[in-house]
Amino acid sequence: MAIKSYTTQLEEVQTAITAIEGGAQEYQIGDRMLKRGDLRTLYEREKWLRKMADREDAGGIRLFGATPS
Repeated sequence: MAIKSYTTQLEEVQTAITAIEGGAQEYQIGDRMLKRGDLRTLYEREKWLRKMADREDAGGIRLFGATPS
């Protein structure tokens, strides 16, 4: 399984948030009742992923003042 980029993960979290805000917190498939993730947790994850996606878009994490090995 390939590792997803931060941007892709951010899009997935935002899709989940939109679904929950649209009233799809819980849903039923056949006789199974399913519940989506906690909205507060998704907001926190979105905030973190946004920072990481911005770093990813800028070319990664940069180190300043580090001694090369």
